[in-house]
Amino acid sequence: MIKDKLLTLPVQPGCYLMKDINGEVIYVGKAKNLKNRVNSYFRGSSHDNKTTRLVNNIVDFDYIVTNSEKEALILEYNLIKHHKPRFNIIFMDDSSYPYLRLTVEKYPTLRLVRDARRMKNAKYFGPYPNVGYARELLSLIEKIYPLRKCKNMGSKVCLYYHIGLCLGPCEFEISPKVYEDMTEEIISFLNGNTGKVIDELMKKRDEFAENLLFEKAGEMQTLIESVEHVTAENYMQINLSESTDVFACYVDKGYISIVGLLYYQGKLLHQHLNLKPLYDDVDETFISYIVQYYQSNPLPKELIMPYGLDLNALGEALEIKIFQPQRGEKKKLIELAIDNAKIHLEQNFEIYNKQMLSNDIALEQLRLLIQCNTTRIELFDISHISGKAAVGAQVVYVDGTASKKDYRLYKVSNKNNDYANMQEVIYRRLFRAVKRKTILPDVIIVDGGKSQINAVKEILDSLEITSICLLALIKNEKHQTSSLMNDSYEIYDIDKESDLFYLLANMQDEVHRFAISYHKRLREKKFKESVLDEIDGIGFKRKQKLLHHFKTINKVKEATVDQLADVIGKKSGQAVYDFFRKEEENV
Repeated sequence: MIKDKLLTLPVQPGCYLMKDINGEVIYVGKAKNLKNRVNSYFRGSSHDNKTTRLVNNIVDFDYIVTNSEKEALILEYNLIKHHKPRFNIIFMDDSSYPYLRLTVEKYPTLRLVRDARRMKNAKYFGPYPNVGYARELLSLIEKIYPLRKCKNMGSKVCLYYHIGLCLGPCEFEISPKVYEDMTEEIISFLNGNTGKVIDELMKKRDEFAENLLFEKAGEMQTLIESVEHVTAENYMQINLSESTDVFACYVDKGYISIVGLLYYQGKLLHQHLNLKPLYDDVDETFISYIVQYYQSNPLPKELIMPYGLDLNALGEALEIKIFQPQRGEKKKLIELAIDNAKIHLEQNFEIYNKQMLSNDIALEQLRLLIQCNTTRIELFDISHISGKAAVGAQVVYVDGTASKKDYRLYKVSNKNNDYANMQEVIYRRLFRAVKRKTILPDVIIVDGGKSQINAVKEILDSLEITSICLLALIKNEKHQTSSLMNDSYEIYDIDKESDLFYLLANMQDEVHRFAISYHKRLREKKFKESVLDEIDGIGFKRKQKLLHHFKTINKVKEATVDQLADVIGKKSGQAVYDFFRKEEENV
């Protein structure tokens, strides 16, 4: 079949889609000449081990002809985004970098975002070194500038107004000049001009101190220290007048290390790193990765890349001028990026390669044990406390590596019934796949032994699915993973020193972690949203007073009876205090 198709390939640019035995697209590539490029996969035996592994999985392919290499490059990105092939280096596996987005509107908002390409009427600042730094910066600005917080404005002020973090434009008439001035100051602040803000805060601090308002003066001093702390990051700085991204790669031992140095106003804000097995031509892989990166991040004023690459199609696709310096300061930036890529590969190669080798051995051990395909393994777990906030979690491993883009979370409705909850989660996962004809797992692993095996078997039978191998992880008397059970209740003992044991243990820990973290988030959200409403005698006004004075639920919880009484009265203060003490006893 493949030989016949190879004869019909056109001598034109386009994209090709490699498929496995299940019809799943496992690799997408582009080519100036489809006939030469696709034929190269099946010609001779000069491939390295990793490319051979890809080729051995190919049982069919499709192709799409385009009018130009630029069109092929854009199409390749869209196909990778849609199919998420496991042999492609996919940027979307990583989180996008954090930015602050300041909207340009009558009542502007400032938010932390990761996709900086969504809104045109907005200004973006970043990327920032990490999300923690970006959140700290956002929190600081919110304390100084009370911009609108709500996504959709109502007709009455909300909690943000009562705690001093919003001017309340939904209810009160605010002069447009106020927001214009705040916007200008925020832009100046985020561009590094913090002197004016510090001077204003110092002035307010001194005025409060002169009027013996020492608590307010202390708040101003804390803000001053926060500004100085947040803006004192020690960035490497060079003479660049605009935002500049520098990308380079280094290849060795069948791996490609890609490094991006992201500069803003001459400051090195972030280093982007990625190390992956190399299955295709180096230049094609590198350029494909750059296209993906800039679908999730804004384009810089300058993009600097190594000399010698054919980047005409990339420049047309991104609609940006790309510099390929041969000398000078910008050439030194390329050399710095290549050095970082080389160091990153050399430092991480052994760990990465050993992990992949261990995964391969473990999967082969599992395949021989259960006589099933083990390419895609999905694990499921249920988490709740006495039936409250019950959730289900699904984690996915492809070729022994966690595929976090395929993780899923489920709210379940059966409270304290793990059997029914597991059935609900499995049914929702598999019914959707059957209906939409999307990929099914090769192996499903559950935690809980025979009862959970039976729960899943009923769902598989009802959907008439026979292609999935079903397993349960069995624990010993010390509550440690010790063996596997199949759907015929046969027990497979696992050597605790084997690669398979370590892989299964890691998988089990991962699905537990994922389920429990979601369960905790739901409980915390419910706690913060409704806990004060559950206290008898605490209505809307007293709730507002508490939050305005203490700022957060946690501080209300930590307050003494006398502190609470000073805000809402002795009787109500005692009720709040008693409620939280009772909550602590029940946790």
